[in-house]
Amino acid sequence: MRKKLVGAGWISLLLAVFVMLSACGTGSEVQASQVGEGSSQNVQAPVSQTGSSWTASSVQGVSSGLDVPSTAGALKVKGAQLIGSHGKPVQLRGISTHGVAWFPQYVNENAWKQFRQEWNVNVMRLALYTAESGGYCTGGNQQQLKTLVRNGIDYAAKNDMYVILDWHILSDGNPNQYRAQAKAFFQEMSAAYANANHVLYEICNEPNGGVSWNEIKSYAEEIIPVIRANDPDAVIIVGTPNWSQYVDQAAANPIQADHIMYALHFYAATHKEDLRTKMVQAVQRGLPVFVTEFGICDASGNGAVDEAQANQWIEQMDQYGISYVAWNLSNKNETSAILKSSCTKTSGFTGSDLSASGQWLYRTLTRGRSPISVQPVTSSTHNMGSSGSSNSAGFPPATLGANGLKVTAKLVNQWNTGGQTVRQYSLTLTNPSATARQNWSVSLRFQGGHRSDQWMEWELYGQWLYSPNYLERV
Repeated sequence: MRKKLVGAGWISLLLAVFVMLSACGTGSEVQASQVGEGSSQNVQAPVSQTGSSWTASSVQGVSSGLDVPSTAGALKVKGAQLIGSHGKPVQLRGISTHGVAWFPQYVNENAWKQFRQEWNVNVMRLALYTAESGGYCTGGNQQQLKTLVRNGIDYAAKNDMYVILDWHILSDGNPNQYRAQAKAFFQEMSAAYANANHVLYEICNEPNGGVSWNEIKSYAEEIIPVIRANDPDAVIIVGTPNWSQYVDQAAANPIQADHIMYALHFYAATHKEDLRTKMVQAVQRGLPVFVTEFGICDASGNGAVDEAQANQWIEQMDQYGISYVAWNLSNKNETSAILKSSCTKTSGFTGSDLSASGQWLYRTLTRGRSPISVQPVTSSTHNMGSSGSSNSAGFPPATLGANGLKVTAKLVNQWNTGGQTVRQYSLTLTNPSATARQNWSVSLRFQGGHRSDQWMEWELYGQWLYSPNYLERV
């Protein structure tokens, strides 16, 4: 478990989460769901006469409880909710590229992998500008742009993420302006990925300039059948008037087709309670809303960040299971970019590389962790008991209650931050008998100059047990 160790003294961390290890046969996996602070959750773990194990790991940012293609499969829309092939609601949370014509360097597998493994991202959005300089329909190299898009789709598949193919209208305003090009593009792409279970299609990013919902709807009713001819069940996202804000107009006159969602975009320093209310009312009327783009600055993409309003948006979207994607992955000199303009990296991002927007986004997607730089170390295993010294891997002594369970610890990462050494551990609980064990706790003791004075707040999330924010001095 990742902890900051400084100074002197003793600290005992009590894992105040209740887990049942019960006789349910071998080969099954731990299943759990997120619980709030102070709550408890019983989960099932495999057990047999030869022994069963349950592992709690603090691998940075990763939660195996995320909805990903390997577990949730191809997505559908039911009522106002995005659902997986398992029939359960799905929430996607991720990051959008900036225009791939301008920032192609960020469409790379290492970046995609880091966002999946360290940021809890389960969807990436590929923004293909249609107009502007180098746009797909305004002189851009279409073959190169399509290659970038295909690469991004493939990187998402390799890293078990969904991907949104975004036909990013902006200065063109009315999606009908390049309707013929849109038909050809989506025909080609939907044919290529008809059998993929991780691709969603966003057919008009932000209609604007006074274009009406009826005009947008007319466009959508021509593009949707093109995609449906190749992929009858793909999720298709349709932009709404006024830079994808007027979801109320779509709710009053929705498109008559299956598996359609409607885009809402916000920038937290500009769009506040009024737009949140509009979003909630649309969902309550049965409209499937997807926030395919948002930022925490003002609507220009610049200005000061407003974390208070941004947090209210996140709370509201989480409450209604609304999926959301943050703008944008680039080092552009603007507030909405998640990287500092001085950052020249294209992957391997650390906290010092992130802008204020990027740092907030990392904390939000990873449920409160601070961005850090991780240096891998050689893993080793230590059977924790009541011995009075650490092993060579740096494990502190630990005690285990007399409940018949065995704890094995593994040091999986170690890094320096702020002049301090941080260690990350993985704990495995093993029940060597066929008798169910519950209401267990594990106590870690740090001594010999170790002390924790900045415990991170963790939670039970998906299949990963993160230690709650309970401290006890002994």
